[in-house]
Amino acid sequence: MNELITQINDAIWGYVLIGVLIICGIWFTWKTKGVQFRMVGEMLRLLADSATSGTDSLSDKDKNHKHISSFQAFAVSVATRVGTGNLAGVATAIAIGGPGAVFWMWVIALIGSATAFIESTLGQLYKQRQKDSFVGGPAYYIKRGLHCNWMAYLFAVLITITFGLSYNSIQSNTICGAMYEAFGWNPLLVGSILSVVALIIIFGGLQRIANVSAVMVPLMAIGYFVLVMVIIIMNIEHIPHVLKVIITNAFGLEQGVGGTIGATIMNGVKRGLFSNEAGEGSAPNVAAAATVSHPVKQGLIQALGVFTDTLLVCSCTAFMILISGLYSTPELNGIALTQAALNSEIGAFGPTFIAIAILLFAFSSIIGNYYYGEANIRFMTSSNAVLTVYRVFSGGVLVMFGAMASLEIVWNLGDLCMAMLTACNLVAIVRLGKYAFKLLEDYRQQKRSGIKEPTFHRSQMPEIEKDLMCWE
Repeated sequence: MNELITQINDAIWGYVLIGVLIICGIWFTWKTKGVQFRMVGEMLRLLADSATSGTDSLSDKDKNHKHISSFQAFAVSVATRVGTGNLAGVATAIAIGGPGAVFWMWVIALIGSATAFIESTLGQLYKQRQKDSFVGGPAYYIKRGLHCNWMAYLFAVLITITFGLSYNSIQSNTICGAMYEAFGWNPLLVGSILSVVALIIIFGGLQRIANVSAVMVPLMAIGYFVLVMVIIIMNIEHIPHVLKVIITNAFGLEQGVGGTIGATIMNGVKRGLFSNEAGEGSAPNVAAAATVSHPVKQGLIQALGVFTDTLLVCSCTAFMILISGLYSTPELNGIALTQAALNSEIGAFGPTFIAIAILLFAFSSIIGNYYYGEANIRFMTSSNAVLTVYRVFSGGVLVMFGAMASLEIVWNLGDLCMAMLTACNLVAIVRLGKYAFKLLEDYRQQKRSGIKEPTFHRSQMPEIEKDLMCWE
């Protein structure tokens, strides 16, 4: 059974979805005139303003309504993106595909950020108001935009299973394994503590999840970045050689670990897509929850999240591994390669640091993954009893299961569900993308006319005004 699922995953991801995701990224980059390059300054301004003020240019109605800021929504989405894949996935890509895989990870991040902009802008456009916050995502814009109920419910089920349940087991398993290797702690004990803390945060609702993520994400990302930057500065004379190895291996000009250029490109692209999630339909769920004055604002901020994940955190891991020179050691792969690389640079503290980093990275992913499921549970039903059962399973039962289980089959099932929900999302954003293009042009026109904080009203899109539940 597991072998069959693996073969199906290899066929879908290796020959279909990766190509489609790349084509969509190039298409969206062209149609938005390179929004991810031209508007980086605006992305940083919006994120900084939201982080310092916590509010946007809100209507009186929105100011009296519970909301999360753009920065908090950004933090929750980065919490799910920045996880064990940034530490173990990058190492696997280099071990299998060679140093050149890093270059193709960068390429897919630059292309994919345009896709991330489109899906998160659509998430904002089609969001709905709940009593505690806004809610939205692909299930909502598939239903309201495409008027395709069966696909919307299929997406909602798939993302709830994938992120809220199976991926939380995987994160828990990774944490418990790292704690056991570093400190010898019993997985049952670690799993119990994780479950209790996760449930406390989860039952606090989106506001508590956002508040915790807003503190944890900057802490873990900055801490990891600072440590790796120290290592890079200590080895600054090796950086030109590292860059040369990445570029030459990326185009097959220099044979390296991983063999063919096909393996290099495939592993770089595949790991990059799995890491930054652009096009998979996950980030729009939390992007829709932010309270902003124009949908494009959150689209820009979420596009920045792709850069944060791949160009910053993944690059940190890659540089550290390549500086160490251990990537050509056959028996080292995954997290073991990352730990060995860090150990070679800073000594015995390395494995301990990685264990702590994995704890923060993976736990933030647990609570972020949970919210993706909650947003889609709310789409399918208004029953508080169903939501409570989901909370117990996501934060308690599956976290404990992950602490004790071998999860190869869960990983493979999760990847299969991810492929199916990605396909649903891509169909939707390709067909609805024209509205995101129109919103972007409106935003740019308002900025050109001297308006610092552009606003949007649904009457500006009379062709779909009846489908929009907010923006009155």
